[in-house]
Amino acid sequence: MKKFAVRAIILAVLLAAVAYAHGEESWTFRGQIADSQCALNVHSLTRSHQEMLKSKSMGGTASSCTLYCLRYMGGYLVLTSRKHVYRLDDQEAAKNFVGQKVRISGTLEPKTDVIHISKIEAEE
Repeated sequence: MKKFAVRAIILAVLLAAVAYAHGEESWTFRGQIADSQCALNVHSLTRSHQEMLKSKSMGGTASSCTLYCLRYMGGYLVLTSRKHVYRLDDQEAAKNFVGQKVRISGTLEPKTDVIHISKIEAEE
């Protein structure tokens, strides 16, 4: 009887863990793929490419500014959405959409603001 109770408890704990792991809700996020340098005000006062594009020192488009900041300023790709900046777990997938408005499906780690990308596509 004691072995049965222990096995039942172990099974209940395992089922609860599986249910919790699958309980992550997928969300849709919309915004622009940008670099952390501009989005987090490292060298921008407006949390955008605005100052850099005016100076033309880092290119004339949001894409070229982002690529410059990635290559030379130590930035990484983020999703900017209104006044919020999300980190992206899959930098390679996001590279295909640099400077573009996108729709990302994925899960969010609220403590770190990291989006785990399951799908990313250009916003029409």
